[in-house]
Amino acid sequence: MITSKSEVLLVTTDGIPGREVAEVLGLVRGSTVRAKHVGTDIVAGLRNLVGGEVREYASLLAGSREQAIDRMIDEAIQLGADAVIAVRLQTSMIQQGASEVLAYGTAVRLA
Repeated sequence: MITSKSEVLLVTTDGIPGREVAEVLGLVRGSTVRAKHVGTDIVAGLRNLVGGEVREYASLLAGSREQAIDRMIDEAIQLGADAVIAVRLQTSMIQQGASEVLAYGTAVRLA
């Protein structure tokens, strides 16, 4: 029985080499919607003038991805999974300045 998020194996492949899928439990997903902050927009706009990475947005999206993955893992644990295969991430714009990050995959129990 999985007791912590760190015990759930996440892979982007359709299987796990050397391991057999004993049971497919179904689709699991997690998402979050985040909006930009006015202060971040100002700093990012200035950084855009000189070029380079816009660290403020990179940080915002990194946090969003982690939260979406955590929520997906929570759903997998509720199903009794010990792994999620075929993990994918998707980002879409909800409105100007707000984006959704979605993590999804197939929850499985390994043999």
